[in-house]
Amino acid sequence: SLSTAESGAVESEYSLFARDVETNGVLDTVRELGIGFVAYAPLGRGFLTGAVRSHASLGENDLRQAFPRFTEQNLMHNVPLLERIEKIAAGHQTTSSSLALAWLLAQGQDIVAIPGARRRPHLEANVQSAQTPLEDSTVQALVKAVAPDEIAGTRTSPYDADIER
Repeated sequence: SLSTAESGAVESEYSLFARDVETNGVLDTVRELGIGFVAYAPLGRGFLTGAVRSHASLGENDLRQAFPRFTEQNLMHNVPLLERIEKIAAGHQTTSSSLALAWLLAQGQDIVAIPGARRRPHLEANVQSAQTPLEDSTVQALVKAVAPDEIAGTRTSPYDADIER
């Protein structure tokens, strides 16, 4: 059990659609140092909820309009990947967002997710997914369904550092 007061924590984006921390050394380093990991945007900035399937569905002031993953071309490429997750979720009688959060929490006890919840039902769904352990076969099916090199568009552009979150 990690105590962030004693050990500190690193906060970075991490989800089925943003897995850089698995390969860039961040997760390995925080684990080596005994530091907790706080995953923001664990639902791929809302993409893994299934609510955004086209660029037109973003509001006029939606910050995601600036993110490369949310261009129409990249969304057209990524929606079939989301549909793979939705198919796995349907087989477990749950939603893609609940399954995506459960997957993230299955990545280690040192990982804490901070999903957004603008409405009470979202919060309740997030809590339920945190209490739903996944079998290893489901974790692996999700990893196989969405390989990082299949995802179109970067999560942010180099010029978006000021709107990163």
